[in-house]
Amino acid sequence: MLSWTIIVVAVCICVALILNLWRLLKGPTLSERILALDTMYINAIALILLYGIYAKSALYFEAAVLIAMLGFVSTAALCKYLLRGDIIE
Repeated sequence: MLSWTIIVVAVCICVALILNLWRLLKGPTLSERILALDTMYINAIALILLYGIYAKSALYFEAAVLIAMLGFVSTAALCKYLLRGDIIE
């Protein structure tokens, strides 16, 4: 039963990733594109965690933590660049 649930949730997350990619490409403003990219990071983390549960391996959880850290830093850097025009002061 759990394996079917994981597959259904993975399909839903893949649909969300496709919709985020569409918003990333068609977004009218730069802030909406940054938000779509951040949401794609979150969805990718969810997919990796789901696969880690499905495969019963702890290695995927560590990979999800690394992607979460990189996603946070890149989103913060993009927002700072958007607000100030320079990342390093």
